[in-house]
This record gives sequence, structure tokens and C-alpha cells, in this order.
Amino acid sequence: MRAAVLHGIGDLRVEEIAGPSTPAAEEVLIRLRAVGVCGSDCHFYERGRIGPYIVQKPLILGHEAAGEVMEVGAGVTHLKAGDCVAIEPGIPCRKCHFCKAGKYNLCPYSQFMATPPQDGAFREYLLWPADFVFRLPGNVSLEEGALVEPLAVALQALKRSEMRPADRVVVMGCGTIGLMIIQAALAAGASLVVGVDIANLRLKMAGQFGARPVNAREEEPLEAIREVTQGEGAEIVFEAAGRAETIRKSLAMVRPGGVVVIVGMAAEEEIALPIMDSVIREYDVRGVFRYANCYPPAIRLLASRRVSPAALITHRFSLEEASEAVRFALHHREEAIKVMVRS
Repeated sequence: MRAAVLHGIGDLRVEEIAGPSTPAAEEVLIRLRAVGVCGSDCHFYERGRIGPYIVQKPLILGHEAAGEVMEVGAGVTHLKAGDCVAIEPGIPCRKCHFCKAGKYNLCPYSQFMATPPQDGAFREYLLWPADFVFRLPGNVSLEEGALVEPLAVALQALKRSEMRPADRVVVMGCGTIGLMIIQAALAAGASLVVGVDIANLRLKMAGQFGARPVNAREEEPLEAIREVTQGEGAEIVFEAAGRAETIRKSLAMVRPGGVVVIVGMAAEEEIALPIMDSVIREYDVRGVFRYANCYPPAIRLLASRRVSPAALITHRFSLEEASEAVRFALHHREEAIKVMVRS
């Protein structure tokens, strides 16, 4: 089969590799049809690493995946050949404390697509455990199925925030994840969502989804938040830009007793933060790492049409153009939101 393999920094090649075998018990063989380009794909392409995860041997990128079931193994009863499916890209051990507690995203033995050493989804066929493959309703397209993954991140962020109806929300960074959070927060009953970014296209889309857009190049975000919250600050702030500066600003925007959820992954492993401010104003700072048990609700939300992820797809490339797709996503952030690879 054909696959896009990262051999080193900036060296992504589409080449022939061995195809998968017949699915074993509890496995599914999938013909991949749509895979989104994620920021992590761009980081591995550009830097060869994300934190402790280092590309040390050829790696297939891509983890936002959907496709068509070709064959199922023994014991698989919830799927059949021909089903359109979304693929949850992490495989936990299912045995450790975190897995048994329902927090399998924290499993220390988890294998995650396109995170070294686990290969990803920029290929034609994939064998995957059936319990992490989810059938798509008829009104959800394969491209939308690939976007279940970033929507699951948004739902995990909302879960971590413990957001309540009528809360006022700020989303710092209106890329794919930020725009997903905006839609999910409004669907969950937020009374106000403010989207902060510097890219006009992203801010325009944030406004179309129902957020109040704030261009950080044209107005001071903290002052804008104080104005729309009558000086109180937001109950919930989601940091989805992954920058030290925006993380610090997020802390300043939250009201006393509120919650800051850090979703974006900054390049720095250590960031100076005003910890005494969080003590005095008693707000929580919480992290988000992937997701757990979020695929089924994400698919239900898609089927309800209360979110519109397909609007985020700005550019499409074929599998043979995977290198161009990653480079485009990396170097055209002003005009690209979600780049999709089709095969």
C-alpha cells in the first residue's frame, strides 16, 4: 500500500510499504479515506519531536482519521464491512489504574497514532482494535468523521472545565481546536463566548459560530474581556494557542474562583506563571491531555448538527500530496484552518 513516511525533519515521502494482513479477533481492517493534518504532524515534520516524543526511525504521520470498514475479525459485532467509521487513535493497555478508572488518556502504556514509535494514518489501509472504531451515522460524512478527533479534544476540555450553563467563556486561539471549543461551549449553554486570535479568517469563523471575536492585534484582549464581563472576568478560559504569552494572559482573564484550562501545547517545557495570583484569587489551572470516552458524545453532537466542523476544512490534498499538505498547513496559517488528506 501507499503511505506518507517521515524519514527526518522536512523529509516526508510517499512510498510503497507492506499492507496489513487479515484482521485478528477483535480487530477491523479499514480503508482510510480522510485524515486531517494536525499541528502535531507539523511539529514532527518541522522539529522532529514534541516534548519527550522524538522521531528516531521512519514514522507514518496522521491521526485524525476516518474510513470504510473492509473486513472484521472474529468477535466484532458492532461493525460490518461497508460501515463508515471514525477511528480513535489511542490504544491504552485497558488494565492499569487509569484505564480502569475511566481515564485511559493517562495510561502510561498507551500507544497513539503518529506519536513515536506508533505509526499513523497517512496510508491506505489500517488494522485497528474494534473497540476504538466507531460507526458514523448516515448524516455524518467521512471528512466530518476525521474531525471527530479534534472535537473529542474540545469535549475533554469542556469536561475538565466543569463549565455550567450561562458561564462566560474565553477561548484563546481560534485554530481547529479553539473553534471546536467555541461550538461545543455554545452547544453546552455558555451565555457568552469570546474568541481571541490574530488571524482574520479564524476570527471571522469564530464570529460565524456565535462567538464575539477579538483581534489581539487591534485591541487589548484583557480589556475586551473586562468590558464584556463588567470587570469580573470569565468563569472559564480555554488556552488553545499553545504559547507562553497566551497562557499567562489566560490567567489574567479568569474571574476569581474560575477555571483556566490549558489545551494548547507550548514549545517550552517550563513557563513562569503567577502562582500567588492563583492562590489569592483561588482559580484553578487544569491541563488537558487527549481525551477519554469522548468519541461517542462527539459523534452524537455531530449527528445533531449542533456543531459544524466541515466548515473548518479550507484545503484538500491527495495522499500522494501529503508532504505538500503538511507544508501548506505549516506555512499558510493565515489562510488554512483544517487541511484534509483524502485517499
